[in-house]
Amino acid sequence: MRLNLKATNVVLSDTIKDYLEKRLRSLDKLISLDDQSVMIDVELGCSTKHHQSGDIFFAEINIHHGKEAFRSVSNRPDLQSAIDDMRDEIAGELSSKRGKLRALSRRGGQLAKALLKGGYEGFEYIGRPARAGWKYVKRLVTRK
Repeated sequence: MRLNLKATNVVLSDTIKDYLEKRLRSLDKLISLDDQSVMIDVELGCSTKHHQSGDIFFAEINIHHGKEAFRSVSNRPDLQSAIDDMRDEIAGELSSKRGKLRALSRRGGQLAKALLKGGYEGFEYIGRPARAGWKYVKRLVTRK
């Protein structure tokens, strides 16, 4: 993991840096942080200097892994809650991607199993639909 940390209109203390590292380490279940191809850009800061209340702190994260890019932005009254909210949003995006890949491989396995069981006779190509995906492109026809 390559981490680029940027502070905008705020001075980052060691406690904030440690807190950010701890929250990013919890993403290790969803994406391999030991891989050097993973690049994480984090920007923490204060959006304005003249406001005294409201959502003035922001946390932004961009994760690049190969050709994939994930992004999350959070505005909160304090910096730690902005980091927490940013981490929750990016974790949702990463788990969604992981679920989509798992579902795609399962659908391919189901298709292969159906082909092995019934041979090539029960397989019919129904043309290119408006929506892409195995569900819409190919349909198994049951014949008795």
